[in-house]
Amino acid sequence: MYNIKGRRRGKYKRDAAHLRGASYECGAGINMRKNKILRIIAAALLSVTAVFALLPTAAAAGNETNAVCIGGFPFGVRVMTDGVSVAEIEEVTLGDGSGACPAKDAGLNVHDVITGANGTRITTSEELLRIIAESSGDIEIKYRCGGTERTATVTPVTDADGNRRVGIWVRDSTAGIGTVTFYNPETGGFAGLGHGICDAGTGELTPVVSGIVTDVTISGVNRGTAGVPGEIRGYFGTETLGKLLKNSVTGIYGVLTTLPDGGEIYEIAPRADVREGEVTIRTTLENGQTRDYSAEITDVDYSSVFGKSFVVVITDPELIGISGGIVQGMSGSPIIQNGKLVGAVTHVMVSDPTRGYGIFAETMYDELCGIDKSE
Repeated sequence: MYNIKGRRRGKYKRDAAHLRGASYECGAGINMRKNKILRIIAAALLSVTAVFALLPTAAAAGNETNAVCIGGFPFGVRVMTDGVSVAEIEEVTLGDGSGACPAKDAGLNVHDVITGANGTRITTSEELLRIIAESSGDIEIKYRCGGTERTATVTPVTDADGNRRVGIWVRDSTAGIGTVTFYNPETGGFAGLGHGICDAGTGELTPVVSGIVTDVTISGVNRGTAGVPGEIRGYFGTETLGKLLKNSVTGIYGVLTTLPDGGEIYEIAPRADVREGEVTIRTTLENGQTRDYSAEITDVDYSSVFGKSFVVVITDPELIGISGGIVQGMSGSPIIQNGKLVGAVTHVMVSDPTRGYGIFAETMYDELCGIDKSE
């Protein structure tokens, strides 16, 4: 997860990724850090929020064969979420010095997602701010808690500065970085990460309303060690490369409007053809150079449909020297075996950064091809 703090070329810093068992998801999309947290007060608060046009019909497939252009290059993603997520609950100091927390009293909790207020659909923090600021009585809140739709009645209070507040901080957007696994050179449809963008607290998929794909400049690597996952460092660029169509447990999918030069065509290997043994991983680390590194895959689970379909073992001495193995930001890095694209890196094992997990390329390809063309 990254904190971009609204800067176009600002340096980002990643939070610890969400821990699942003994592995970390190793892309930016994993539990991405809040891009914007706004305090809910009545004071006039203006912020620039990107407004995206309706996404075009998804040209996800459009290829008569399963041949694609291989990725391995980084990309940034900025998304607007469906509703606003409660990032923090705090007590409001009133004029007499006492405290109150209307949100807590109403039953709201951190990670709940507010989707409506007084009959108005909520998609941005500013919308919720305005309703609270203009309220003279109770507010009926619609929200999601662990996937369950709920309602609550919140009664705003006036703080010591005369602002109407309910005692919550919220976020309405996220941003992060990952690696493109492959793309369709005819349509621009692409797949990346190999896992979804998830909420940092709950681990659940983040509902996405809209999103854009941007360029990224890699500036360096923090080397991973046992117990401390490494990370790729870099900067978001100013160029919009495409649009996000879907956030799925198998990756993120969209359309690139600007395609890289000189893409190499690879056939997607059926999972049944994937074998334990030597592979090549293509990724971008130092100096922004996309390179191939040696590795092995073991423990193939042919029945798997998610991001731990097999174990990835880094064997390349140069890659281990640079990064310690698999690091955060490498999610989506394509894996090649016998001249075919067999999968993508998805996780790093916390106890041993030379080991991690991968997903079948076939799984991601099928997901991309299955995107409804009406999206």
